[in-house]
Amino acid sequence: MPMTPPTPTSPPAPTLLLGTAMWGWTVTPDMAFALLDQFYAAGFRWIDTATNYPINKRPEDFRRAENILLDWIKVREVSDLQIIVKIGSLNNLRSPEHNLSQSFLLMNLDDYRFRFGSNLAMLMVHWDNRDQPTEIRATFEAFQAFRAQGLGIGLSGIRHPELYAQLNEEFKFDFQIQIKHNLLQSDYQKYTAFHKQKRFLAYGINAGGIKLNPNEYQPSSSLQARGGDTSIAHPMAAPLRQILHEANRHVSRPPLLSMNHLGMLFAWYSPDMAGIIAGPSTTTQLQDTINFYNNLLQFDYNDVFEQLQRINY
Repeated sequence: MPMTPPTPTSPPAPTLLLGTAMWGWTVTPDMAFALLDQFYAAGFRWIDTATNYPINKRPEDFRRAENILLDWIKVREVSDLQIIVKIGSLNNLRSPEHNLSQSFLLMNLDDYRFRFGSNLAMLMVHWDNRDQPTEIRATFEAFQAFRAQGLGIGLSGIRHPELYAQLNEEFKFDFQIQIKHNLLQSDYQKYTAFHKQKRFLAYGINAGGIKLNPNEYQPSSSLQARGGDTSIAHPMAAPLRQILHEANRHVSRPPLLSMNHLGMLFAWYSPDMAGIIAGPSTTTQLQDTINFYNNLLQFDYNDVFEQLQRINY
C-alpha cells in the first residue's frame, strides 16, 4: 500500500508519520494522548507502532505503546487512522528473538484486525535474521493473507533483503520498507534490490536523539534513556551548527534551527523516501515538526541537503 498515490507530474512528498517507540517509557500515556490529539487535529493519520514498543527491557511494558494507542482510539472514537504495526518480535528486551512463521503471522493478523479495526493499514515483519528461503517463503504466504484483506505489507530490520527481493519476483508485493536513515547512519544501501521505487520510510532521523548543544538535552531525552552520554557535544555538532549558520543566511525562507530540522530535511531529499517517522516526546516538539514539514512542502532546501551529503558519515 503506497503511502501516497503517485502523480503524473511530480513525485509525492514524503508522508509524515507519528512514531510510538518511546510511549510508555519516556513518553507518558497522558503525553501520548496529547500528541495524538495534536497530530490528528493537524490532519495527519499515519501512526507507526510495534508489538515490542517500548524496547526498554521491562517485560511488563511489552505491547504498552500499542495499548496506549488503542486506548486513545476507543476514547476518541476514531476510525480513520492509518496504523502500521511491526510484528514478529517476542519480547521488548532488545533481543533478536522472533517468530515469523505463517501461523504466527496469521494469528497476529486476526489479533490486530480485531484490536484496531478500520484503523489498521499495514503489517510489517520486524527483525528477520533468517537466511533460509524456504522459511521466508512461508512468511510470504502469510503476506498473501494480509493483501487479501486490503492491508499494506512492510519490512523492517531485514538482515538479508536480497532474499526477499528474489522471492518477490514471484509474489509481486508492493513493500514499504522502514530503514534507519540519518546523518550518522543509513541502511539505504543495504536495500539496493529495492531502490528506484518510492517505498522507504525513514526512522531514527535525529540520530538517536543527539543535540547540537549539550545544554539542549532534557532529563527525559531518548539518548539519555538509551544510555548515551549527554554531557559532551557530539563530533558532528560543530559542522552541523556551521551548516545551520550558512543556511540561515537565506532570508527568503524560514530558518533552520535544530537537529530535528536537519534530520527531517536529510530524509526528505534522500532518494526513494515515501515517509518520515517522527518521534516527538512533547507537544512543543511535535508542533515544531509539523511546522517544518509544512516548510519543506513550500521552500527549497536542496542546497542544505547537498552540504549535509558532503559531511555525512
